[in-house]
Amino acid sequence: MVDETKPGWTRRPFTPWYKEGRSWLKQQMEQAGLQVSTDAGGNLIGKIAGKNDDLKPIMIGSHTDTVIGGGRFDGIIGVIAGIEISRRLQETGMTLNHPLEIVDFTGEEPSEFGISTIGSRAMVGNLTPEMLNRTDQTGLVLADGIRMIGGNPDTIKELARKKGDISLYLELHIEQGPVLEQKNKRLGVVTGIVGIHRYRVIVEGKPNHAGTTPMDMRFDALTGASELILELERLCKESYADPVVGTVGKFINEPNGANVIPGRTMFELEVRSIDTEIIEKIMNKFSDFANLIASERSLNISLDNLSKSDAIRVLPEVQDEIAAACSATGETHYLPSGAGHDANQLANIAPVGMIFVPSRDGRSHCPEEWTDFEDVGKGIEALARAVIHFDQKNTN
Repeated sequence: MVDETKPGWTRRPFTPWYKEGRSWLKQQMEQAGLQVSTDAGGNLIGKIAGKNDDLKPIMIGSHTDTVIGGGRFDGIIGVIAGIEISRRLQETGMTLNHPLEIVDFTGEEPSEFGISTIGSRAMVGNLTPEMLNRTDQTGLVLADGIRMIGGNPDTIKELARKKGDISLYLELHIEQGPVLEQKNKRLGVVTGIVGIHRYRVIVEGKPNHAGTTPMDMRFDALTGASELILELERLCKESYADPVVGTVGKFINEPNGANVIPGRTMFELEVRSIDTEIIEKIMNKFSDFANLIASERSLNISLDNLSKSDAIRVLPEVQDEIAAACSATGETHYLPSGAGHDANQLANIAPVGMIFVPSRDGRSHCPEEWTDFEDVGKGIEALARAVIHFDQKNTN
């Protein structure tokens, strides 16, 4: 179910490995008694009816796609947790008042289309026609990729879920950071999730001979891009009311020859914070600086906003429900999430909550990613407690 030509675990959306993984996952859902279908956005959904079909469903979700060379826990434990809870409900003969939905969201990780949380965006009506028409480096159109895995992009807008269509969304996830391990806590109550704004920056100059072009007669795209990258770092290191991080993780230089002055440089950046206003303030300053560099160096610089996910704060009453479930299971700590999740999108239409389990050495998005199975088990138990408590408390 993974691309064995790459280190770690690689299961990118719209690839044979992803489809193979989905086929396995569908079998697991069916064996746990779930009725399985694929929605318009290509999300794999397993359902169990509740006692009262008038109640809106409780949803448990996460994702099974990975970054290139990623780990085996990020995302997938949240989906497996939902399936395990469903299996136990079937085994014990317990029926919830609410319908229960277990979702494997399509393409949560940043994709080759410059978009993350593809499936959850689609579910809440936040996957725009412009996004659906984007192509990856192979020429695949995102809309066609969604069709390839059983979705229907033509009906995404029509079938999008509205506010109030889901009673509660819950997600179990590895922390992807060191806090729980360092504090010797087994479970984390997530207080909020960062917003993430991603941009593609293209710097265009003039390629020329590296030996015959004087330094003061160059229009070097790479040196201009370098100034921009260092400025992003400087802006994100300033003091703000809430923490902020900025990263350039993708970079292409053309023509990329040792004896050629670069004529075109492209990089993609992201800025994350729990406060969306901080992100916007940084990007406004970055845009002004880009205009200055373009003028000083006679370059053309363009900024394309690839995607935005707003920061969310988990409702206090949901935090209380989750904290009670976690405290009954293991030692618990409150903390925000520095990573984005499908919960960012679901928060547009429903209350959301998340439970974290520890990541060894704080490692994630790499082959060394690890969470002890005992901790995974505690996370599933806490998640089940939260589901049952909410289901019994909210029956109107």
